[in-house]
Amino acid sequence: MSDLRDRALRALTQEQAPGSDLDVFEAGLIRALSVEGDTVSFVLETNGPAPAGLRERLEARLSAVEGVGSVSCYLSENAVDTPPDLGGTEGPKPITGVDHVVLVGSGKGGVGKSTVSANLALALADQGLKVGLLDADIYGPSVPQMFGTEGRPVSYDGTLIPIAAHGIKLMSVGLMLAQDEALVWRGPILANTLAQMLHEVRWEPLDVLLIDLPPGTGDVQITLSQEAKLDGAVVVTTPQKVALNDARRSIDLLRRTDVPILGLIENMATHVCTGCGKEEPIFGTGGAAEEARAQSLDLLGSLPLEPLVCAAADEGTPAVRSAPDSLSAQRYGEIAKALWARVTA
Repeated sequence: MSDLRDRALRALTQEQAPGSDLDVFEAGLIRALSVEGDTVSFVLETNGPAPAGLRERLEARLSAVEGVGSVSCYLSENAVDTPPDLGGTEGPKPITGVDHVVLVGSGKGGVGKSTVSANLALALADQGLKVGLLDADIYGPSVPQMFGTEGRPVSYDGTLIPIAAHGIKLMSVGLMLAQDEALVWRGPILANTLAQMLHEVRWEPLDVLLIDLPPGTGDVQITLSQEAKLDGAVVVTTPQKVALNDARRSIDLLRRTDVPILGLIENMATHVCTGCGKEEPIFGTGGAAEEARAQSLDLLGSLPLEPLVCAAADEGTPAVRSAPDSLSAQRYGEIAKALWARVTA
């Protein structure tokens, strides 16, 4: 345990949990306590509404610790004695200062959805748009790695300030956790966290917010469809039948939740040889185009499988920015134009 984290923990244990003889840490109210540089981050998890002033007192205790420069707190208020309400009763709400919201989803993992989200955000920004990217893949956040950021969002005037990287505003649970820390949250906590990242982050002003979904069809997808006003979604797939089968399930969920589908994106459509530059369809051809026709959807574009795309993501600068003359960057630009035309139609 680092010295700063140790001092932060001791400061938190000075606060007694409301209605208990235990301190807040012993009572299980503090989750995911982590330190990055001089920033201390933690999740305050309560059953029901958080007691008035508790969050502010904890932040004040940590701010007074020697060596702490800033404090970032997520508030997770669990429902008590009621089933989890994933969507709330008020209906979808607009996100302050955000003109358009687009989901990026996939039916299965491993199709490159997060890589597509990151590069698509940059390609949209290259069109002169103000772009944000919300990493809603709660259990497998990868956006911080792809954008090369380890900064922590800070709280200001009751809202979280997103991290800026490569001209994109970013928010991710991964920014709140240590690099190898697992997230062990139940459904209600997940829903509350998503709502906070949507409506308690100072996104404005944005032309478009992309939301990188987790793979599959689960709580996150349902929560987002009920929590925020959405312009639509794109579904990422590869040409393989197994991926297309799962993409159909994602399409079905989006339709069941009344989310407009803006089109399909086919990733890994071809492999580009690093020696001769020849494109070869190693996973089959025409699968996504055929599925788009069958579903009466647009195929927004097809992306090649280039080694530089993977390397760029690992190094923290997506290919659209690190290799702007590459075939992948060109295709992302074309897809971004097609997507924006659909969003603003």
